[in-house]
Amino acid sequence: MTQENLAVVAHGKGDLRLDALPEPTPAADEAVLAIAYGGVCGSDLHYWMHGAAGESILRDPLVLGHEIVGTVLHAAADGSGPSVGQRVAVHPATPGDNGETPFPDDRPNLSPAGTYLGSAARIPHTQGAFARRVALPSRMLRVLPEGLDLKLASLAEPAAVAWHGVGQAGDVRGKRVLVIGAGPIGALVVAVLKHHGAGEIIASDLHELPLAVATELGASRVIDARDPDAIAGVHADVVIESSGTVPGLASAIRGAGRGGRVVMLGLQRSGEVPALLSLAITRELTLVGSFRFADEIDAVIEALADRSLVVDAVLTHEFPVEQALDAFAVAGDASRSSKVLLSFDPEDHGSPEERGAS
Repeated sequence: MTQENLAVVAHGKGDLRLDALPEPTPAADEAVLAIAYGGVCGSDLHYWMHGAAGESILRDPLVLGHEIVGTVLHAAADGSGPSVGQRVAVHPATPGDNGETPFPDDRPNLSPAGTYLGSAARIPHTQGAFARRVALPSRMLRVLPEGLDLKLASLAEPAAVAWHGVGQAGDVRGKRVLVIGAGPIGALVVAVLKHHGAGEIIASDLHELPLAVATELGASRVIDARDPDAIAGVHADVVIESSGTVPGLASAIRGAGRGGRVVMLGLQRSGEVPALLSLAITRELTLVGSFRFADEIDAVIEALADRSLVVDAVLTHEFPVEQALDAFAVAGDASRSSKVLLSFDPEDHGSPEERGAS
């Protein structure tokens, strides 16, 4: 008997529900997926806790979720994309040109009218994929190599964000790199830096668990984020700010060596944000932004499959979709978790796996 199509839906600030959705009705270029796993992202947490993620304000119920993997139940009717039974990851972006705002052709992540699964940036909102069954355009689907575990593959999307951020730093081989914030994205940045051959990787955070995860993934040294002197003493060639906080941005500038490069990967709050610009000027720092990713997810999937990118330690908890509210509560506590997975396959449910939980 087919299980009801349970979905995780944000209805407003503090209002997260499990709703039963109708069965998906795919367009000709869409495949129907049975979702296996979905990773809880910071933006999902923001929609639940604050009713907004940055400047994207929740105005209608929104199915959350964009870090997803699954299996094709019904292939696209037009013959495009993967066939029935193939396991896939999802690239959740749809680039869009508004006809007015220029953007680089080779950087579709900067397109002004683009959409993203599980986003309230536009009205109507772009519904996400935290549901047992969803219909998605076949162009979003990336067939997974044989042998790549679905749980591990669920990290492809956030790891692509990290991969893009490291790319914004340029060639990191042999360089000293400081990562500010070792939450899920910061931890994945550490893993990507290790993959890319960084000479020394130093991570800072407020909590013991993320620092332990960063160490397991390749950080040679960790720093308590409340120790500004230790951070200032790093003199990093490259700093990747992954916390998305004002103190984190200040630490990133303090930790950068003269002539260094600071990648602002963590999304800061909307509006004006104070920054140590006088220090950035006198040190001749290069400050560069990083927003989502373009096609890096393909390289990430390949690196996950051949085990040259090792990210297993990021996965700390797993909950069945029926326990989504508990999962979000754990994901919202940075001292207890790194990446929290939701399992949507009723045959795969068991007791939540907790590694390193307090």
